[in-house]
Amino acid sequence: MPLDPQCAALIEAAAKAGAPFGAPDHLAIRAGYEAVTAAYVYDCGPLAVTSHQFAGPAATVAVRVYRPPGGSASLPALVFYHGGGWVVGSLDSHDHLCRHLANAAGVVVLSIDYRLAPEHPFPAALEDCLAAVHWAARDAELLGIDATRLAVGGDSAGGQLAASVALALRDGGGPTLKFQLLIYPVCDLVADNDSLHENATGYLLTRAAYQKMCDWYLTDRTQWADPRMSPQHALHHRALPPALVQTAEFDPLRDEGRRYAETLRAAGVPVEYQCYSGMIHGFARMGGKVDTGKVALDDAAAALRTALTT
Repeated sequence: MPLDPQCAALIEAAAKAGAPFGAPDHLAIRAGYEAVTAAYVYDCGPLAVTSHQFAGPAATVAVRVYRPPGGSASLPALVFYHGGGWVVGSLDSHDHLCRHLANAAGVVVLSIDYRLAPEHPFPAALEDCLAAVHWAARDAELLGIDATRLAVGGDSAGGQLAASVALALRDGGGPTLKFQLLIYPVCDLVADNDSLHENATGYLLTRAAYQKMCDWYLTDRTQWADPRMSPQHALHHRALPPALVQTAEFDPLRDEGRRYAETLRAAGVPVEYQCYSGMIHGFARMGGKVDTGKVALDDAAAALRTALTT
């Protein structure tokens, strides 16, 4: 399928303005990434939003909690990790995405403000994200959530963090997860596949920008195959929670997401895989400009609702 016209318009506008990922340093990329967020925001309906924090492994971690209206006093919850290459992104950049998921799925969404690179390199983000699940389970009553119905999820680097948290909880003990939502996730930093070549340039996220942010998070490329960084390289993938893996046709990360879904399925993990035709990396965050972004989030919400509320 050809590139979606709405995505093409965004790519053209970014080329004229200077795409955020082409900025010279991580601070400029952060500023640009946050600046374009306003164009993607849309009305996601009413819900209660509160701010919380917990003592992380190195510092206090901020959390934004989204609670849909109605429902019981103890709802299932999604612990969500925003994307941005472990370098950019924030509670604000993914606020509308979390609102959409909370309302559409009827679950509480806990958005985690984990530490970013290069100031805090690997494994800082993973440590914060893993601690967030333990905190959510421990303080479930205070948060009004059901600790027996927890999921993790995220987009792009956040998808990598969600997959890595699921592996860490399986191997290290802790709260049992019911589901993992992986939206165009990073799964294998040492992969060399068709989508990395076919979509290397021209679709907002370039292969060069992707690898630059990988370097900022983990400077030693000999460690990129570490399973905590590349979930594809885990010793095995058995006994992981069911998953939804979503990818985009014109995304450098498309094939590693597809392969991870295949790997989970081969290990006996229930998996649904969806590749959205005509879409580019980041489209699920672009619902204010790209209609299919809302469709993908509705699909994700339906999967969450089935996994957590039935």
